[in-house]
Amino acid sequence: MTLSVRIADTRDLDRLAPLFDAYRQFYRQPADLARARDFLAERLARQESLVLLAELDGEAIGFTQLYPLFSSVRTVRTWLLNDLFVAPSARRSGAGRALLQQAAAQARARGAASLSLSTALDNAPAQALYESLGWVRDTQFCEYGFTL
Repeated sequence: MTLSVRIADTRDLDRLAPLFDAYRQFYRQPADLARARDFLAERLARQESLVLLAELDGEAIGFTQLYPLFSSVRTVRTWLLNDLFVAPSARRSGAGRALLQQAAAQARARGAASLSLSTALDNAPAQALYESLGWVRDTQFCEYGFTL
């Protein structure tokens, strides 16, 4: 079995959209394949994000989506690893690890000083994966949100 990770583009939308829709459902959003596809299409067309696609023997099994940011305090470019998903049937294939490693390589190649991410407090498997790759849980800052 061959696992590969590559940069996705608009030609991959029909393969990415079901994964993105499943990811959204994992975070308790209603299924909406058209909305998932449209969102990804807009991000890719506007070059607002970098999407990496994991394939196992040519089958799309996972993805990660990164957004470029800046740190004013550190005066550096950073990237937000906003989305990471591997299809349940492909978990433990190494796809999550490969996606995270490729995300770091791509961000580094684009001049980023760091990557950041957040995950659900009860997502222990993801937390274990992140920590096994050297990600460090933030203990200095609280994360807040404000719904508009």
